[in-house]
Amino acid sequence: MSLLEAILLGIIQGLTEFLPVSSSGHLELGKSLLGIEATSDVTFTVVVHGATVLSTIVVFHRDIFDLIKGVLQFRWNEPTDYVVKILISAIPVVAIGLLFKEEIESLFSNNVLLVGCMLLITGGMLAFTYYAPNEGKEVGKSKAFLIGIAQAFAVLPGISRSGSTIAVALLLGVDKKKAARFSFLMVLIPIIGANAKDILDGGLASSSVSTIPLLVGFFAAFIFGVLACQWMIAIVTRGKLIHFAYYCGFVGFGSIVAHFIFL
Repeated sequence: MSLLEAILLGIIQGLTEFLPVSSSGHLELGKSLLGIEATSDVTFTVVVHGATVLSTIVVFHRDIFDLIKGVLQFRWNEPTDYVVKILISAIPVVAIGLLFKEEIESLFSNNVLLVGCMLLITGGMLAFTYYAPNEGKEVGKSKAFLIGIAQAFAVLPGISRSGSTIAVALLLGVDKKKAARFSFLMVLIPIIGANAKDILDGGLASSSVSTIPLLVGFFAAFIFGVLACQWMIAIVTRGKLIHFAYYCGFVGFGSIVAHFIFL
């Protein structure tokens, strides 16, 4: 992997992890355009996902600190309740990851047709948020589980994790800013867990990507992740997700056409 490829893929990961357009789908499209084999960049994928986790921690460092401080009081309080809801939201995606790990990994094979179809679904979900009730509700435990189910479907390349979770939260009447906050904080557990598992399984030991491209990709994903995370909070608050619905529809349709014409 060249430095330019690492920079481009890092930027794609950083931007699309938080914007509702599917980071996994865009990474697959990026790899197809750049001619990068899917089997050669497990390490790179782990590294850039770690970078976006760090982006989340930087943007929400005060929230995370308050949650940790509240939990360490070892009594039932608002931070403890919130962490429990985050844990509840992680149940579906952890179950899917453990039960269907090999099947999920097989989908990441530069499958442009699958990505295109899933992007159309993402676009449809985002379009429905235009009609979401603005009821200003909190994220309760039952809502956390339903949002977690949306996150589990986002293991498919082309289904946006932030897009699907925020869309479901908004359709359930959750306050816009609270929906964005919960969506970004809930991802920490499954991504950190998945990265830790890849490291423990030796995923970094057999890397075909050299150190410099890994570092460049990491910093590109981190910097653009911070920018995209802050931007996305403002976008959700202003209710502008419909524009991303158009984007996902355009890219999804274009990917399907490209599959049948060029691939």
